[in-house]
Amino acid sequence: MIWNKLMGQFVDVIEWLDDSPDTMVWRFERQGNEIKYGAKLTVREGQMAVFVNEGEIADVFGPGMYELYTRNLPILSTLQAWPYGFESPFKAEVYFCSTRIFTDLKWGTKNPVIVRDPEFGPVRLRAFGTYAIRIKDPGVFIREVVGTDGHFTVDEISDQLRNTIVARFATVVASSGIPLLDLAANYDQLGQFVLGRIAPEFTNYGLELTTFLVENVSLPPEVEQALDRRTSMGIVGDLSKYAQFQAAEALRTAAANPGAAGQAIGMMVGMGLGQQASTGPWGQRPAEQPAAAPPPPPPPPPAPVWHVAVNGEAKGPFTQAQFEEQVRTGALTRTSLVWTQGMAGWQPAGEVPALAPLFAAVPPPVPGAA
Repeated sequence: MIWNKLMGQFVDVIEWLDDSPDTMVWRFERQGNEIKYGAKLTVREGQMAVFVNEGEIADVFGPGMYELYTRNLPILSTLQAWPYGFESPFKAEVYFCSTRIFTDLKWGTKNPVIVRDPEFGPVRLRAFGTYAIRIKDPGVFIREVVGTDGHFTVDEISDQLRNTIVARFATVVASSGIPLLDLAANYDQLGQFVLGRIAPEFTNYGLELTTFLVENVSLPPEVEQALDRRTSMGIVGDLSKYAQFQAAEALRTAAANPGAAGQAIGMMVGMGLGQQASTGPWGQRPAEQPAAAPPPPPPPPPAPVWHVAVNGEAKGPFTQAQFEEQVRTGALTRTSLVWTQGMAGWQPAGEVPALAPLFAAVPPPVPGAA
């Protein structure tokens, strides 16, 4: 009885209780790193335990309770050859890894990234958002990132991950085929596209990129001002009617300010007299003055540019004439997926009304042909 009581003093309980939101890896502190025979290892949900012996990873434990006996722990295959076979205290390090998802990690471009847009040409962009990660392979994470750090937090790797995201962002946006003016309506699609391209690089660190969100993509101030002017022109529409509206507004303002009313009326009367003198008393232009040339017609609308999906990647932009050449050579078929600004998604070229005439002169495949 006394012997059993004395032996009970040597039974360790190895566990990790931590409520900090940013700890990824924590090393179990034990004087001399000695773990006794029969020690109890408790690994809770959202955790994994990694045994390191003499600098080498021996085993990884998932959630559960383990008594460290060789006979009932076949998972300790690499530990059975250790001296004493657990019959005496052995030295080892135990690292607990949190496998929960670390959310709301920030990413953003410190400096603008340059992308080429089919409508605006080279444009500088700024973007920011959030992402979420978790430890997928504790062994790789400890071997490649943590090393011997006894308390590793997410802040120690967030800068490296953010740099990786920003370094790949420009390439991913350029290859996505989404025009700049449509980015705001396709943040979800862009986030999924970036997630698929960057996630494999996180695997090299033993991490999983679970979520990637694009919250904002902004243009330089001068480009935004140009877009605002273009929008204003579209809202104004007929400039002559807009000038009449402005004149009416000036009269209303003058009526509210009697001191300025005379000046405004005088200006309008002067403009009316000048117009009457140039056109004659009854609105007729004198014979010696040639009639003013009619205003030039508005420029034709820009021709649409198209993108085509090839092996899972967007290629283009292509003009209608380039598509005609590709139809003649067979590079573009009725089933090729195409997209242009204004379309809700990718569609087969033969189902797009603007492209269907290109295939009118191309006979369909011969039935039964190989």
